[in-house]
Amino acid sequence: MPPVKATPERAAELREALAEIRQRVQAASSRNTSRVANHSPVLVAVSKYKPASDVLAAYEDGQRDFGENYVQELTDKAPQLPQDIRWHFIGTLQSNKAKILASIPNLYAIQTLTSTKAVTALNKALPEDRPSPLNVLLQVNTSGEDQKSGVPPLTSNVAESEVDSSELFQLAKHILTECPRLRLQGLMTIGSLSESLTKEKENEDFARLVSTRDFLEGALARAGFPRESGQWGDEGNQLLLSMGMSSDFEAALAAGSNIVRVGTGIFGARPKKEEVKVQH
Repeated sequence: MPPVKATPERAAELREALAEIRQRVQAASSRNTSRVANHSPVLVAVSKYKPASDVLAAYEDGQRDFGENYVQELTDKAPQLPQDIRWHFIGTLQSNKAKILASIPNLYAIQTLTSTKAVTALNKALPEDRPSPLNVLLQVNTSGEDQKSGVPPLTSNVAESEVDSSELFQLAKHILTECPRLRLQGLMTIGSLSESLTKEKENEDFARLVSTRDFLEGALARAGFPRESGQWGDEGNQLLLSMGMSSDFEAALAAGSNIVRVGTGIFGARPKKEEVKVQH
């Protein structure tokens, strides 16, 4: 059954917040001169801990891409909401949860893959009659922080042979050769908070993901998967970059991000997880 509708006051609040974020996304993306013409960035509204009524209100204002961090939240919300929503899973994917996620018909992308085990489980779990492959992004730990997930980035001072043997390339190659129900769409990172708060200089985490993408595309071409093969990336045959959240999405867009994940900036502050459990 459909969710209870948001109050008129809450709906108006969300419309206002969305309008502001959209305007800021447009302004920031226009500052990146290398952006492909007519390729607008994707705004993913992260609805973690927020009720389905908030998602519906944003949907009614034209928002179609939504992100969730927890499998249970996504499986609870998705059946209640319009089926043309594009759901992006942006939380840690455990292999044993792959089957549950794969059962969501309008799951559009999983942005956080880091292991061959999870990739293989996901490919196996997807239904054979799914009309199109599931988009996947590989998570890269550009900051090197222990508490963050992700495979190591590729840097400019490594030899081609080291790139070709890297964890990132091997994972990408596995998707292309062994996982026909998945499409390698791009790379994702969560930059460090210190980089996000330093406005005076280029965000090194974002720059690192841009260069990692370039190195990976070169390695794929050497391995027989050139850009023009159309086997990876978006319609323009480039690996997309998902980087930037509420506190730093403008810097990410200026650096070349294709996808930004904004939660608090749209929906407001989130309750703590313990409070959410009490509410349920």
